[in-house]
Amino acid sequence: MGFVEPASESPAPAASPRLAAREERRPRDMILSLLVLLVPIALFLTFYRVVLDGDKPISVDPTSSIELATREFPVAQPTGLGDGWHVTSANFRREDTGATLRLGYVDPDDKPILLVQSTIAPATLVPAEVGAEGQRTGAYRSGERTWMRYTGRESETALILTEQTRTIVIIGNSADTTNLEKLAASL
Repeated sequence: MGFVEPASESPAPAASPRLAAREERRPRDMILSLLVLLVPIALFLTFYRVVLDGDKPISVDPTSSIELATREFPVAQPTGLGDGWHVTSANFRREDTGATLRLGYVDPDDKPILLVQSTIAPATLVPAEVGAEGQRTGAYRSGERTWMRYTGRESETALILTEQTRTIVIIGNSADTTNLEKLAASL
């Protein structure tokens, strides 16, 4: 009553396809593919660095922060530093204990230097900026001013000037203090 299909023979398994000798991938092909990708990347990076000055620090205008600080205390502004110096950050903050102006610089050697001017008591400001382990190691004289030299956190040196109306702290790399002293002399 039911219809039964006759048994059929199953087809023989097909042989797996083989690639012709020209279709195989060789290491040379992979190298060419990588070159196609790397050449545009290299051209883009060269354009970014040479034409757009991509490695140059981004400078900011510190004028508004300096103007706010001058309402609180006399601000010492660097003069004659040259084109190799860039202001990369400027921040003014007023607190209950005093006011603080922070200017971040990148020196001509591409090292960061922080200039802090504040009316906060030196006994509070110096440990906060230099670190609790900071110790006086000497002095630096620029013109009529004598700066105290401190070792600070690891690989940092600070020049500190305490005046009646403010304290100035310059913090930078301890390996070479030439640019720290140049910034101190420019104030």
